[in-house]
Amino acid sequence: MSKINEIPIWEKYTLSVEEAAAYFRIGEGKLRQLIEADKSAKFLLWNGNRVQIKRELFERFVDELEAI
Repeated sequence: MSKINEIPIWEKYTLSVEEAAAYFRIGEGKLRQLIEADKSAKFLLWNGNRVQIKRELFERFVDELEAI
């Protein structure tokens, strides 16, 4: 296994939707709804048609929410 795959999820700069769902305990469907609602959100990083979630910016976004 390469060292890149050994980086703990809480130290990664960006997360896949699947990783973010596990880390934040939010369903993948709900995350995809948030992405569709604002494709230019500051916590999103697009690589072609693949989206990555900027962990720290998304943490701040979630901190501001009353409900999700």
